[in-house]
Amino acid sequence: MDMGTPMPMPGGSGLMLVDPTQFDLTNDTQAADFLGQLLDDSILQYDAQNYSRYFWYGIVSFIGVAAVYNLAWKGGLILRIRAAAANRPTTGAIGRLGASIRSLCCVATYPQFTPSRAQSWFQLPPLGTLILLGGYFGFILALEYINNDVPGAQYWTSIGVRAGWLAVAQVPLLILLAGKNNLIGLATGLSYERLNILHRWSSRGTLLMAVLHVGYQNAGWNQYGISSLEWSTDTCPPTGMGAFALLLWLNVSTLAPFRNFGYEFFVFQHLLTFFGFIVAIMLHLPSTALETRTYIWIPIGLYLFDRLVRTALIGWNNSRKMSTTIVPIDGEVTKICVSGSRVRKWGPGSFVLLSIPHYGIGQSHPATIASTPESHGGDLVFLLKARKGFTKKLLSSANASDFTLVTSSGDKNAHAKGESHRAFIDGPYGGTQGDFAAFDTVLLVAGSTGITYVLSILLDLAARAGKQKLPLRRLELVWAVKRSLQSNWFSEEIEGAFSSLRAAGIEANLRVFVTGNDASRDSADSSGLSGDDGISLPEYT
Repeated sequence: MDMGTPMPMPGGSGLMLVDPTQFDLTNDTQAADFLGQLLDDSILQYDAQNYSRYFWYGIVSFIGVAAVYNLAWKGGLILRIRAAAANRPTTGAIGRLGASIRSLCCVATYPQFTPSRAQSWFQLPPLGTLILLGGYFGFILALEYINNDVPGAQYWTSIGVRAGWLAVAQVPLLILLAGKNNLIGLATGLSYERLNILHRWSSRGTLLMAVLHVGYQNAGWNQYGISSLEWSTDTCPPTGMGAFALLLWLNVSTLAPFRNFGYEFFVFQHLLTFFGFIVAIMLHLPSTALETRTYIWIPIGLYLFDRLVRTALIGWNNSRKMSTTIVPIDGEVTKICVSGSRVRKWGPGSFVLLSIPHYGIGQSHPATIASTPESHGGDLVFLLKARKGFTKKLLSSANASDFTLVTSSGDKNAHAKGESHRAFIDGPYGGTQGDFAAFDTVLLVAGSTGITYVLSILLDLAARAGKQKLPLRRLELVWAVKRSLQSNWFSEEIEGAFSSLRAAGIEANLRVFVTGNDASRDSADSSGLSGDDGISLPEYT
């Protein structure tokens, strides 16, 4: 056999064994020949392509299971509501068993531990999310190393090539988890903000595979002293390092300190960096692995689809001029009422991205809708706590207003200081995962402006209880505020909802806890919530 001719590997795999002892690596010509055989990964590419497909087989299977569970879960809630309306038992033996299993799973997966000495921005996700993330990383690492022990000089090349394929294969998943109108959310019933943590960690999984790809490839070249030859004769290393640097920054910049520094700037640079990463990775992918570009064209299409759908919805929702009322209320909070919107349907707990160009062009702020389509005349009602930036400007402008306007029906006074400006809405998004009306007992807990999420659920339950019999038999609302006067934010809405629930035979109790040093020690009556509502004003601490 001639020197430098690769030997076929046993087993008939088609992969040729590259033996470095057949080459004089001090000779430039033989070193170049050896490098060429080392980089001949046509068989390795085929193997890596199969494992990238296995990755998507696993992802699609998991999403399918989650989708089936979501349908079964929501279907069961619908059956409970229908059974209650027909005066039939709401739960059978199978339903009770399913509820017990779900309850045990919740108890096991909901705990969340955050080290007490950690930075304020450092938080661990709930145990269930940690288990899911651990399973994901175990899955991609298993795909990386299973049946990947190639003898000879191509050992490092084999591991590195597969890591590269697995890195690129995850890019479509990043976009699927990032889009505000995405297929995964539609199938599983989860809104995009709940999927965002999976978006960030799948990006870190991509980075992990990229690190392995770069590390193993360079380890193979360094072992035989041909790194400088590879970098001087091949365009893949420099373009690959460019893509790697952009991917690394994409992950580092998503850490909480960077995101919180300036969110609008974060979004702008995040999109710009991602576009650069797509260009760099397309330049990096070799001609021997053109199939990998499928994993780049797919996310490009997914991104354009999401932007097209989102742009169309934003255009429709804002095609009619909306009247927006801004009123300052107690506790450095701004109450916003949007009238005349084309958004006529949303679920309890939904939110929108609210933009008021007068306070910042190109800025939008997430705001939970406190109202329901049936309440407040169909208006969208929000509460925003003043902190910095947009919300601070909002409150300052409302306080500085020199004219008065009629407030919404939920306010105690007939008139209040305020302003009116043009607003734009992106949404609605999110909402509750389950239908609270399907449960026997509902406990709603809110702190300060978090009442907006809870109030929409309460108003929805009250409206439906007046139309049909529900499984709901008892509702408890616990609200913590800093000052007792802040319970006046939605006093009329809460009292009206409780009256409707009690008229339907549903026990409804309210407890308001004042956590701040309220020198005025306002009574329950002065807060707008009477003693009949079960208000509890404990001693101040």
